Amino acid sequence: MSQKLELTLAMGDYEIVRALKDGTVEPDGIKLNVLTKMDSTTRHWRFLRNQDFDVAECSCSSYLVARDQGMPFEGIPVFLHRRFRHGFMFINTTKGISEPKDLIGCKMGVKQFQSSAQLWMRGILEHEYGVPHRSMEFFSELDESIEFDPPDDLKLTRLPNDKSVEMMLAEGELDAVLHPDLIKPLVEKDPRVGRLFPNFKEEEIAFFERTRIFPIMHVLGIKKEIVEKYPWVPINLYHAFNEAKAIAMKRMVNPRIVPLAWYREAWEEQEEIMGTDPWQYGMTEDNESQLQKLVGYSHEQGMIRREIPLDELFLDMSQGRKRGDVFRV
Repeated sequence: MSQKLELTLAMGDYEIVRALKDGTVEPDGIKLNVLTKMDSTTRHWRFLRNQDFDVAECSCSSYLVARDQGMPFEGIPVFLHRRFRHGFMFINTTKGISEPKDLIGCKMGVKQFQSSAQLWMRGILEHEYGVPHRSMEFFSELDESIEFDPPDDLKLTRLPNDKSVEMMLAEGELDAVLHPDLIKPLVEKDPRVGRLFPNFKEEEIAFFERTRIFPIMHVLGIKKEIVEKYPWVPINLYHAFNEAKAIAMKRMVNPRIVPLAWYREAWEEQEEIMGTDPWQYGMTEDNESQLQKLVGYSHEQGMIRREIPLDELFLDMSQGRKRGDVFRV
């Protein structure tokens, strides 16, 4: 009996990877030790800084910085986390902010400057709403997943440990906050805190229809040494992730498995607006377009020194035209 290659995979606990986690799907020739019990920022740090895992879901933004700095990672075009971001721009309601351009000159809090969520939101504000990122003063709560040298004209301050951007926003020390998650004051309905876009869903739909972008947050990273020693591993992992996603999408069609009254209607609305597979993997036309935009934002915002070509960032998953669809004996 041949020995399978044992690899440690760290990722989020998502429905689209359930079949990999529970062993329903096994990558050909690979035995996975799957780790899902850590938050995103910890996973990104441990993979990119400590190289604790062989393969990991990691911040796309931090991956770009790591590659720009010559760190030994490669990217597999599997995008486990995407999220529209208009609903994660928060304001202090006493500051007179009623439209995006009111943010010019503001004090803006961020969890960390480098995260993909922040990168997308700054890029969207600048290119869709005319709010230059260098017109704001940024205050960052966490240290970065990968340290970088900010440009001289970027106003970025690291907050002390006893400061939280969420509380600073509520108390008026900050005018606004860009955050990857729903913040506690908003969830608790603190009247001092609101959204920049109260109609965020309509804004996000309009953004998608205009740009075809469903923002990619995370990419699947793999240690370069594994790719060099076992060049067959990335494509086998890629196929396994696609298989797991297909199983999940088929399962999720059934509204009985989700305790939401109008779940099926939401599913149908998503299909009508975004098509049957908005979570597509691979270097499709839509994915290439938005990854190129993300690279441009990262360079524009001073986190990478050059606009890295996509074929340098992502491994080639092709195996020839019309191959792999049917297995014949």
